[in-house]
Amino acid sequence: QSTVCEKIVELLGQNAVERRQRKVQILSQDSFYKVLTAEQQAKALRGQYNFDHPDAFDNDLMRTTLKNIVEGKTVEVPTYDFVTHSRLAETTVVYPADVVLFEGILVFYNQDIRDMFHLRLFVDTDSDVRLSRRVLRDMKRGRDLEQILTQYTTFVKPAFEEFCLPTKKYADVIIPRGVDNMVAINLIVQHIQDILNGDICKWQRGAMNGH
Repeated sequence: QSTVCEKIVELLGQNAVERRQRKVQILSQDSFYKVLTAEQQAKALRGQYNFDHPDAFDNDLMRTTLKNIVEGKTVEVPTYDFVTHSRLAETTVVYPADVVLFEGILVFYNQDIRDMFHLRLFVDTDSDVRLSRRVLRDMKRGRDLEQILTQYTTFVKPAFEEFCLPTKKYADVIIPRGVDNMVAINLIVQHIQDILNGDICKWQRGAMNGH
């Protein structure tokens, strides 16, 4: 889902725009992982903590941040360090935008959060592709292959099937094949362009969701 959001922003030409001036912003659910206890952090470093469970997220902070974004306020978003599994003191400023793409594995899980979104997108990617991307991403974060695969079979895959996949029913649009589906992505880009051009008035300062 992050890859799809990045492609959308790229096609809209927003990457060349100074961050404060962007009309489209991306916000990731990954920024809202809870602060771990010492015991939980030790488990995380051994690959024994479930980051794909709904309880892994600070939903209160996520809810408040999204509410402020919908109201057109500038917000400070936590910065999460995936190497040390800790929330850093520094934050990322997200400025008001006409469209905010909020992406993550469980963004549809809580009703009060998903009800904030004006359009819900579910990126439906092949399981082999999900695994390969996970391996590449986590190896860049300094983890060894055995730990990554163990974590995938123990936590990631079961959590996807139990918590993520059932939320597909809440999507307004399903994008098969993820970032490879340029037909679907171009349709979304055109829709956002219409919003930015003022053709869809009710979408001003709207929130679009990429799952």
